[in-house]
This record gives sequence, structure tokens and C-alpha cells, in this order.
Amino acid sequence: METEICCPVFDPVPWDGKTLEWKDKRFIKDRVFTFLYMPIGFGKVMRALDNKVRDAGAAIPDHLCLSDHTSKWNMDVYLAVDKEVPGVENVTLSGKFLCKVYEGPYKNTGAWCKDFEAYARDHDQSIRKWYMWYTTCPKCAAKYGKNYVVFFGGTNETH
Repeated sequence: METEICCPVFDPVPWDGKTLEWKDKRFIKDRVFTFLYMPIGFGKVMRALDNKVRDAGAAIPDHLCLSDHTSKWNMDVYLAVDKEVPGVENVTLSGKFLCKVYEGPYKNTGAWCKDFEAYARDHDQSIRKWYMWYTTCPKCAAKYGKNYVVFFGGTNETH
């Protein structure tokens, strides 16, 4: 039986080793409960956000969704949109963001965090705010054979 694909194939090249500068980049924000940093109900939250985006006739540029692990028990998610979406929290992000792409199982996240800190230091950057972009769901990552996670380090990020 063929596994359904719901996530587009991710190309790491435009993101890896780049510094992005955003001015009032639009996102919609929601929260996901986590248990010791492990998301619970992430898919349900993302489906609800996707429905709001579709109902508004909006698009999700690059299929970008940033995760901000605010504690062991909560993760804020920021889904990029091209216009305001009614019925959800609309926010903007501005600033410079250092990016680095990692590939592998989620259990490597601790090592990736240490590597990203070193990477930022090597680039004379001080990270004020961290975001992670889990580019595919677990089923699509298994189907593609790659599990990419992009780290975004806000060096002068503002809301």
C-alpha cells in the first residue's frame, strides 16, 4: 500500500548556512501541548491552522512553520502566511535569522543544539531567540528517507 504524501519534498540548499532578514514577515500563531518537549496533538493543531488558511484564501509560503519550545510543556508554532487570517492570532517577525539545516532522527536534537551554538559563535552571532522548522511530518520523512530540521537563530529578532 502506497503511503500518502502530505508534505512537499524539502530542498535544504536555500536554507542551509544562510542569514535571512525579515521585515514584518507574516505568521499565524498557535500553541501545542508538549510532554518533556515531545509534541502532543501537533497534527490536530496544524490541520486546524491549515483549514483557517484555506478558508481565508491565503497561502503558506515555503510551507514554513517555526516551532518555539517555550518549556517542557508548551511549544508555540508560527505558520507563515501571505496575508492576514481571521479567527487566529496574526503576528509578524522581523530581524536577522541565522539558519542551519540538520538531517537525522529527532533524538539528535540535543547534539544539533550544541552544534548550532558553535556555528553561531563561529559566525560572530549571538542568538537571542531560537526556532526550529520540522520540514516534514514523520510519515513523509520515512517515505522520503530524510528528516530535515532547520534551526533559525534570531540575532536581533523582534515581534
